[in-house]
Amino acid sequence: MKRRVAITGIGLISPHGDTPDCVFDALLAGHSAVTLWDEGSAPPAAVARAPFDPARWFTRLQLAGVDRVSQIAVAAAQMAREDAGMDTLAPSTGVYVGTGMGGANAVEESFRSHYGSGRVPPLSVPAFMPNAPAAHVAMREKLHGPVYTYSIACASSAVALAEAAKAVAHGEMDCALAGGTEALLVPGAIRAWHALQTLARVDDEPWRACRPFSADRTGLVLGEGAAFLVLEAFDDALARGARIYAEFAGSGVSCDATHLTKPDATGQVKAITAALRNSGMAPGDITYCNAHGTATSIGDVVECAALERVWGDAIGNLAVSSTKSIHGHLLGAAGALEAVVTVLAIHRAAIPPNMHCREQDTQCGITLVREPGHFVPSINAAISNSFAFGGTNTTLVFKRAT
Repeated sequence: MKRRVAITGIGLISPHGDTPDCVFDALLAGHSAVTLWDEGSAPPAAVARAPFDPARWFTRLQLAGVDRVSQIAVAAAQMAREDAGMDTLAPSTGVYVGTGMGGANAVEESFRSHYGSGRVPPLSVPAFMPNAPAAHVAMREKLHGPVYTYSIACASSAVALAEAAKAVAHGEMDCALAGGTEALLVPGAIRAWHALQTLARVDDEPWRACRPFSADRTGLVLGEGAAFLVLEAFDDALARGARIYAEFAGSGVSCDATHLTKPDATGQVKAITAALRNSGMAPGDITYCNAHGTATSIGDVVECAALERVWGDAIGNLAVSSTKSIHGHLLGAAGALEAVVTVLAIHRAAIPPNMHCREQDTQCGITLVREPGHFVPSINAAISNSFAFGGTNTTLVFKRAT
């Protein structure tokens, strides 16, 4: 028999800060964390940086060979555990981490050194390997359970959360520390994304460069950060008197299997319907959708088409927003950060806005939350979508803990 799964801890290193309530307040108010990148050899770009001081978490000796992507993962995971009211986690706790790019800073430095002095830093490989963040989290928290890394582009951490929740629900473990991390704001990565022609154009207002579902959208904005959740058996959380933010109700995963970078509505519909089925919910039970909404010309239209196919004539009853408009696209960590936003939307009975949409694209027939401060006392369940390059689609379902 499946067990209910409670979300009892949240840890963040995000463009809006590292305190869940303060981050959500900033999002609810529509404050943009997007600024202008204009450094190194890469062209200017709008980005969302995460303020982070590694000295708070590491000694100088500990930082040797630890890329920023692992540093912020360790910090966010520790804060999630502390937020759950736990001094330590059971050694059998599982670690589930999603990252799309791994140690981008270490990769950048190794190539710069190779083509410069010719002497590559000796700890480059352990710094940039994709499973380094998960390993560092396990070592810092002294966890001996399963430690998994998922690298599935923009769906990485959403899949990590889905798999962690399944493990707890099916009794494979009583607790999991799950989330995602990404730190790719380096010249080489910025230039590569420019070459793909998916980045938002930069004008005199970089803070509003990301405009999901807007008729004048021009592309996505890269962000960085880490987000972790503590997932535990619901009855265990009740027994220890834990604060329960929300219940992880279910998930759905599918693959388009049509194109490496072009999304497909049919594949997305399969993930959404599977998530609803696995959570025992109907479309009418869902109040809010935290959309994938990257502000690309094709992606936004395809996601709207998928939502319309699932909700049908009731699509107008579903409130939708893409918070990427103000915190950027965290790629491998996007699913985890947006899961946190969705969970807090239920917990706080409020929906953060889809900012900077002056005129909604007529091909996007959804009800966008376009203004800050949208409080919804009746919100009982919500979904978060993460749709990746490679065609992997993931939808997570959360509901109010009762």
